[in-house]
Amino acid sequence: MKKKRFVSLALLLALFAFSNVSAEEVTLRTVSCFAGEDAAAEVYVEILNRFEQETGNTVLDTSSTSDEAWKSAVLNDFAAGNEPDILFFFAAGADSAPLLSRVVPLDEINREMPEASIPENEALREADGKIYAVPVRGFWEGLYVNTDLFEAYSAPLPENWESLMQAVRIFRENGIVPIAVSLSDIPHYLAEMAILACAGKTEQQARPRSYEEVPESWVEAMGVIRELTAAGAFADNASATYESASTALFLQKKAAMQLDGSWLVSSIPPERMDEVAVLPMPSRKGGGTSDCYIGGVSMGFYLTRRAWESPRRDAAVRLLAELTSPESLQRLGNNAMTGRLLSSAKTMQTGRNMVSPLQDAMNKNAREVWLLECIPAVAEGTMTAEECWKKVMALMPFGE
Repeated sequence: MKKKRFVSLALLLALFAFSNVSAEEVTLRTVSCFAGEDAAAEVYVEILNRFEQETGNTVLDTSSTSDEAWKSAVLNDFAAGNEPDILFFFAAGADSAPLLSRVVPLDEINREMPEASIPENEALREADGKIYAVPVRGFWEGLYVNTDLFEAYSAPLPENWESLMQAVRIFRENGIVPIAVSLSDIPHYLAEMAILACAGKTEQQARPRSYEEVPESWVEAMGVIRELTAAGAFADNASATYESASTALFLQKKAAMQLDGSWLVSSIPPERMDEVAVLPMPSRKGGGTSDCYIGGVSMGFYLTRRAWESPRRDAAVRLLAELTSPESLQRLGNNAMTGRLLSSAKTMQTGRNMVSPLQDAMNKNAREVWLLECIPAVAEGTMTAEECWKKVMALMPFGE
């Protein structure tokens, strides 16, 4: 009986120590992509501010919108030994592989500090069998449409390739950008959707080791990008603009469509939820739409080994616990979809195969060449689809 009382007292003391201000205040560094037009950015900052007020600790946050430059900056900081204490980043894919030796498995945290109760989710188990990140929200990608613009210009909704190209022609003739896209910084939605327009589930999930093994549908997909560009589907400055500017075109109804992820929902005002829908990608062959959609759980919060093995450990673990509490996860992950947008998102996913983004399986060098060099060049007609994949495959995107 005395032994049980001793254990209980020890646990209470541990909980008290964890839940109160540290004897010595510390400064923590955090990095995430809760920034820009993401509505969850305000919630994220609110959580950090509350943590500072409750603990007396300081949080230096350098979050910014996720793009290839942001990804590279995070990976470069890790390579240089300049990683933050807590990071929100991609998980269970090629992007996370370089981080794993410098972040802490969640079971290690929970074993040594059970009072933290950091949730472990099987969806983010890495190839080594361990879980390092706590996911915030699942995601999907699709073709957003301003349905009121389609009605105003009597354009058919893009429910097959023919109607997509017809809508492109109608909007182009009326001075509306058909599809908002930035080829300079975030062309990956276009790249992924072009693959879905041409490839079924099996081919989309292929991981070729050489150019000769590249599915023909992947080559056709690059041709689709050129076809759309030549048809005037994108703004004339698509190769020079940025994602924030192209998204603004869609939100301001200066563009009829946009290829994007579920995170765009947080930028759409509640009163417009009945004026926007998200549709599956039209199929380039066979009519109708793709039988797949891009989705999954791709990002989560990490605790770095640098923080774990420092005097900042207790404060860092407490902040991680705050960020991943049920309440925080609900608030950070709530997309608040309603109306037509909500129903269309459900319809897009129902009866379709969910596949992970092709880029997530690629190594960093190959992915950047594919997205930032090849896609713009193919769109402009200065590189052929075959040349694109030869250049990408020379970098062994899926390993040897």
